[in-house]
Amino acid sequence: MDQKVRQFEVCTQDGSVDRHGNPAIRAKTGKWLSAILILVNQGLATLAFFGVGVNLVLFLTRVMGQDNAEAANSVSKWTGTVYIFSLLGAFLSDSYWGRYKTCAIFQGSFVVGLVMLSFSTAALLLEPSGCGVEESPCKPHSTFKTVIFYLSVYLIALGYGGYQPNIATFGADQFDADDSVEGHSKIAFFSYFYLALNLGSLLSNTVLSYFEDQGDWPLGFWASTGSAFAGLVLFLTGTPKYRHFTPRESPWSRFCQVLVAATRKAKIDANYEDMNLYDSETQRTGDKKILHTSGFRFLDRAAIVTPDDDAEKVESGSTYNPWRLCSVTQVEEVKCVFRLIPIWLCTILYSVVFTQMASLFVEQGAAMKTNIKDFKIPASSMSSFDILSVAFFIFAYRRFLDPLFARLNKTEPNKGLTQLQRMGIGLVIAIMAMISAGIVELYRLKHKETASNSSSLSIFWQVPQYMMIGASEVFMYVGQLEFFNSQAPTGLKSFASALCMASISLGNYVSSLLVSIVMSISTRDDLPGWIPGNLNKGHLDRFYFLLAGLTAVDFVVYLVCAKWYKYIKSEASFSESTSEEEV
Repeated sequence: MDQKVRQFEVCTQDGSVDRHGNPAIRAKTGKWLSAILILVNQGLATLAFFGVGVNLVLFLTRVMGQDNAEAANSVSKWTGTVYIFSLLGAFLSDSYWGRYKTCAIFQGSFVVGLVMLSFSTAALLLEPSGCGVEESPCKPHSTFKTVIFYLSVYLIALGYGGYQPNIATFGADQFDADDSVEGHSKIAFFSYFYLALNLGSLLSNTVLSYFEDQGDWPLGFWASTGSAFAGLVLFLTGTPKYRHFTPRESPWSRFCQVLVAATRKAKIDANYEDMNLYDSETQRTGDKKILHTSGFRFLDRAAIVTPDDDAEKVESGSTYNPWRLCSVTQVEEVKCVFRLIPIWLCTILYSVVFTQMASLFVEQGAAMKTNIKDFKIPASSMSSFDILSVAFFIFAYRRFLDPLFARLNKTEPNKGLTQLQRMGIGLVIAIMAMISAGIVELYRLKHKETASNSSSLSIFWQVPQYMMIGASEVFMYVGQLEFFNSQAPTGLKSFASALCMASISLGNYVSSLLVSIVMSISTRDDLPGWIPGNLNKGHLDRFYFLLAGLTAVDFVVYLVCAKWYKYIKSEASFSESTSEEEV
């Protein structure tokens, strides 16, 4: 018994294993040593990604010959595709490869795409020599060169997209949620993860952005390639220390089993309060039994034991047919996914606001006064204020705001804002950011220079809108990461992180669609439209105010969905409960 107690103390309780498949020893694996490697890896990968993404809209206009609206749409579609690929990465991770292998493979694809982009830009796209700056755009390219360019950037999208949701969850895997100390560290990890993501983009938004804005595109892209390669090497060096969760069964098979079983029993009377629901005794190590809830009663039919189920079990001589009878925990896993969907849908419009930083904010800044004496500020580098805002508010929230809210909470003492409350605050701040951007555009138009697509209003008037977007991210995206990871079933953790990215993806597609609709309507009767090539002839302010109004409506819908949501309730993990019984 002493041996069992000692073994229970040194091994993790959540079912994680080391690289050899043995139970992970707490003192030798995971925790902050592994997490820091992952955080630095995330920072380097983000530096590489934004080294391409932050100035992609300018590359498309100056090198590929697209106009402002077309370039904004292209960036939105590309960014959206990045996050669509996150669903592919999550599926492969949860069902087949596991998070470590998935991260390694997709990072390799990311590096290959960056090498292709760097080489093709230097050797093929910058023609004539010296082109690629605002005053000297490049000549039109052949179909072959255009295909090579799009192949490389979408290979980058595949690599970064497939890697991103898994690295967040893999980092959280390094902490045992069933341990009081490590459980607290696991929650903190998501804040530091988002901070690493933003700090990683700081260098790309300043130094790399400056060189790219001056037309030195190959230098910026090769620097991104080096950063991505260094991040991959660093990730691989931590291999002996990582904790893993081995995928043993496709979570989507379990999901479909519930739907099929419930459909087969659709004719069973819904008034089944007195009937017993099947609660399987066999669970995987580290899994938690989820307590039954009253919502989505149709799905509960999948857990009702019928005479046909018993007869089939006797005939097979083994277990129940999983396509006819599912455990309560399995049914509740499906309910968890269905409950997350309305909350997730409400985050899409926030992502429409967020994506403006990479497109219209940059175009707006490029049409303002960007010079300080002889130094020209790249419009895309203004997103540095967003990054600084994220860093400040993450620190301020964890050190000051969260303890303050905990003291003010009378209903649940010592408990700060819930994740859903934080996400709601993020939506409110996003509305304020769009109003600020619209007001700045009104003043920019008042100070426009009719002889050019510019204005005498300083680009630093954009600082408030960038700062407010940064503050909203801390409340929305960090809260969203924590919320989806904590509420997702054990086998769908990567999928939960991918949902966060998918909301950004759909936000980019919705943004692209919205721009197209607005331009289609506003260009009637030979008018220049709200977002023409020359912003001085348009009304970008009206588009910003439109986004503010749409987000306000979305916030009202979100309040209803958040009020309706029921948090998941679980019993102790299987490994913990069995160990306690043995002791």
